[in-house]
Amino acid sequence: MFVLIVGAGRVGSAVAKSAMAAGHEVSVLDEDPLSHERLDQGQQESWEDMGGMFAVGTALETDALTAAGIERADMFIASTDGDNTNLTVAQIAQRRFGISRVVVRVMDPARANWYREQGLQTISPTEQAIEMFQAVLEEAG
Repeated sequence: MFVLIVGAGRVGSAVAKSAMAAGHEVSVLDEDPLSHERLDQGQQESWEDMGGMFAVGTALETDALTAAGIERADMFIASTDGDNTNLTVAQIAQRRFGISRVVVRVMDPARANWYREQGLQTISPTEQAIEMFQAVLEEAG
């Protein structure tokens, strides 16, 4: 499976390494060329030597998405630090490029629910943290 990940921060780079270790072909797109270093950290070989791809560009630009391989992506993951960017590029991946497996990180739980209802698979770390804290409070009595 070819996986395109937008955002090479802590989350995106960790998911990219995990996908690569699971045997997937992985391409990462980030606007910061230095974020590439996260993909190399803790590895014996460079990201590219392991078979990974890395493109520098803004995910909201079609040329950058094309350079990163969106036209052949089986799965698209939007994991930048911005909800607006993530939601926009996820919709582009789903609607314009026809990618059926689109996963998007959304910090705002209300927005995550709305976009989930629109057909995007959303992951909301904020929502998950709230649920975990509520469980701890209930457990404490």
